[in-house]
Amino acid sequence: MNSYLRDKLLQKLDSLSDERGYQVLDYVDFLESRYAERAAAASAANPLTRFADVMEEKLRAGKVSATAVAETMGLMSRAMGVLNGAAAAGKSVANDFMTATSRVGDAATTAANAPPPRGTDAPVTPSGTTGATGAPSGRGPGATPGGTPPAAGN
Repeated sequence: MNSYLRDKLLQKLDSLSDERGYQVLDYVDFLESRYAERAAAASAANPLTRFADVMEEKLRAGKVSATAVAETMGLMSRAMGVLNGAAAAGKSVANDFMTATSRVGDAATTAANAPPPRGTDAPVTPSGTTGATGAPSGRGPGATPGGTPPAAGN
């Protein structure tokens, strides 16, 4: 529907009473069911919206006054706004949690793949010395040529 036509219809609807508004709604429902151009959009609606639609249909089928139906639907609309806000906040918290978890996982993977810092059980370098002491591998300072420490009395 083009914007001019939509604005013109809204202008006309604003001037109607609730009773006449519900008659227009009935007619729009009839047209929708007859021509079914937008049936898929109604089935994909928010569950809260579907609940409100069913509730409205039951109230109207029960011959409840148009004013009472309008007030009830206004309250339900405000309640749905609150619930939608809470759902959005919950999604935001969940997204933040997932982002933080992902960052921790990435940091752990990076740390596991990083070389050990100098000064701690460093691997043997190609020259045959350790990175920590510069001594030949397997021999610390004061070691004997066999790789064993000197005797206590020597």
